[in-house]
Amino acid sequence: MRRVIPPLALLLAAGCGDDDDPRPPLPEVEVVYTETRAACAARDPLRAAYFGDLHVHTGFSFDAAAYGNPLTPIDAYRFARGEPAALVGGRTAQLDRPLDFVAVTDHGDLLGEVGVCTTPGSPSYDAPRCVGYRDPDGGGAYDFGLFMASLAPTRDPAICGPDGGWCRDAAAERWAEMIAAAEATDDKTADCRFSALVGYEYTNTRGISNLHRNVIFRTADVIPTPIGLFEAPRPVDLWRGLAAQCLDADGGCDVVSLPHNSNLSNGRLFVPDYPDAEGEADERAIATLRARLEPVVEIFQHKGDSECRNGFDGVPHDPLCDFEKLRPPTDQVCDTPGAGGMRLLGCVHRLDFVRNVWLEGLAERRRLGVDPYRLGVIGSTDTHNGTPGHVEPSMFPGHVGIADDTDAERVGEGNATHDGVINNPGGLAGVWAVENSRDAIFEAIRRRETFATSGPRMRIRLFAGDFADGLCADPDRLRRAYADGVPMGGEITSEAAPALFVEAEADPGGARTPLAAAQIVKGWIDADGVHRQRVITVAGDPEAGPGEGPERLCAVWRDPEPVDGPVFYYARAIEQPTPRWSVAACARLEPAERPAVCGTGPQAVRQRVWSSPIWIE
Repeated sequence: MRRVIPPLALLLAAGCGDDDDPRPPLPEVEVVYTETRAACAARDPLRAAYFGDLHVHTGFSFDAAAYGNPLTPIDAYRFARGEPAALVGGRTAQLDRPLDFVAVTDHGDLLGEVGVCTTPGSPSYDAPRCVGYRDPDGGGAYDFGLFMASLAPTRDPAICGPDGGWCRDAAAERWAEMIAAAEATDDKTADCRFSALVGYEYTNTRGISNLHRNVIFRTADVIPTPIGLFEAPRPVDLWRGLAAQCLDADGGCDVVSLPHNSNLSNGRLFVPDYPDAEGEADERAIATLRARLEPVVEIFQHKGDSECRNGFDGVPHDPLCDFEKLRPPTDQVCDTPGAGGMRLLGCVHRLDFVRNVWLEGLAERRRLGVDPYRLGVIGSTDTHNGTPGHVEPSMFPGHVGIADDTDAERVGEGNATHDGVINNPGGLAGVWAVENSRDAIFEAIRRRETFATSGPRMRIRLFAGDFADGLCADPDRLRRAYADGVPMGGEITSEAAPALFVEAEADPGGARTPLAAAQIVKGWIDADGVHRQRVITVAGDPEAGPGEGPERLCAVWRDPEPVDGPVFYYARAIEQPTPRWSVAACARLEPAERPAVCGTGPQAVRQRVWSSPIWIE
């Protein structure tokens, strides 16, 4: 059922229907419900910040199950709503603040294989490979993960039967359970306290490079079974399959595909790749399809930061790019995509980092007329414990089951599938939405009005438009920003550089760490075709140490340079320094048990929040 809440009703509900009101008009907002539900009682035309996690694994995932994760999808959704969860090893975990929305994204690949190998009485339960998979010391996550690295992946008949039917049937059963878990926990009452989205992860690890995507559906109207590596050995096959089975199919199916961990991709996740194209028109069609399905990218999670990196030729040094990096600055840099990134092998490519990807998108826009990388940003955890949003540094219990269930393991060097102390608790996805319903959250993602945090529930706004210098002090600043400009994720055409309005707020809960600085990052291609980038501090001091500080930073900044071709701007804000999670973990160990990293590794971090960009043509 599709139900539209008229914009006028929203304005009247907010007390803003007076024609004599001298304030700027509120933005017109349509809330289109594509499923049967009660209308949300609380709506905000100026958008409220909602926090969630769109990258979550439970015991349905081949690696999480091998790590001993006992939780199911419904357990993960309940954890996100504030209920405690029992982790492997007798530990318990609980959020201090529930999340607003979550998608459980168990690996669609090998979903059936895990089902038959872990269900007593299944046709292949006693197959040698299944027996080895269930052995906690047998390296099941590594063994099954090799499926994902194959150039021509096929199902194992010893596990799946001669035609693969056992695994396809088991995958369909588990997919139905994943959908049912989301339906059971999604709040469709007028309270609108929690949105449970249906999703899965597409796990393409070709050449041991990360090509993964999280596939997120708008409602429970979804595809029959996940499209995985066996059905779609290349990302373009995934996009075509999702378009055919969902976007262009009869019914109300709607979907997005969210790439993540470009920092582990050796350049492969975002290299301009147009397989099967026989000319520029075919390339343009593929770029258009990609842009249609991939509106945002996961820029931060427990496997590190993918915003930017120092050390590339022609790229100015940015001190804040040295943040939660998995690979040392001495690793080889390459111009041609490599292999092995999932295990921190091979080269580091400039397209492993989203700031450079946005620049590549400007170049493709010039060449094709389409920007395949017009991406907003989110953060998430990639937890394999079934604990979405569990990002509190001081009591971080790990994210990888028995692989990091002790402080010693978490601050250690890692193993064949886990990277130890260089990991972190992960981040959160933020959206600016008019209400907390599936439809409103999904639409915020689609229009890229999203932001990412490295864990704290910081907020950031970014607008481009015709703004006065005193906007930060105006009580109607958000009305004016929407009336006279475009928000993050948007696009405008202008011959003159617009004014940029940025506002950041500290996390109102937890330790209430003050902010240090707000910055705007500009990227553009100059007249000679050279990729350029610049960082501008517009409020505060990025070198500020711990102490008294603001909980809000705001600025209006005008770019003194003329617009000479396409350009993008995004904003980021940082907190004052706080202890890295590993400091508390090291302190809990006996002195004799502490590894050298406890004294030599990073002792402090500057947690941060990133906005999605705004593009100027």
